[in-house]
Amino acid sequence: MRAVVLRRDLQRLGRYDEQRVRQRLRDGFVPAHTWMIEANGALAGCVALRSAEDAYWLEHFYLDPEVQGQGIGTAVLSRLLERCDGEGAVVRLNVLQGSPARRLYARHGFTVETEDEVDVFMVRHAPSPGDQLAETAAGSRRP
Repeated sequence: MRAVVLRRDLQRLGRYDEQRVRQRLRDGFVPAHTWMIEANGALAGCVALRSAEDAYWLEHFYLDPEVQGQGIGTAVLSRLLERCDGEGAVVRLNVLQGSPARRLYARHGFTVETEDEVDVFMVRHAPSPGDQLAETAAGSRRP
């Protein structure tokens, strides 16, 4: 699935190599940190959340192109971030330059920390309790 999902962006960046794409997943795959995503009883993707010294790393978040745009990525990301927010944890990730996934991450509070010609490294700090109260209050006023 990684090769399918990343293919267009990696080709655009001149970096697509099917063997390398698969090997990088094998090199970084840790079953204990990884969840499979199902939709309508079928495999829809995967995501990993790896604990590091100062943050969690959101990794290997891939959704089958057939189910993208249906709110599944938002639901999965929201649930993972709730868990991290409960711990007051920082979450980091990297996304390919020009990837539409960057908009999803920005909507969930991730900001650019650094970037290069291939990757954008993003970070999200857990909201403070005051921020959460203000967000809850604002949400209760919505029609």
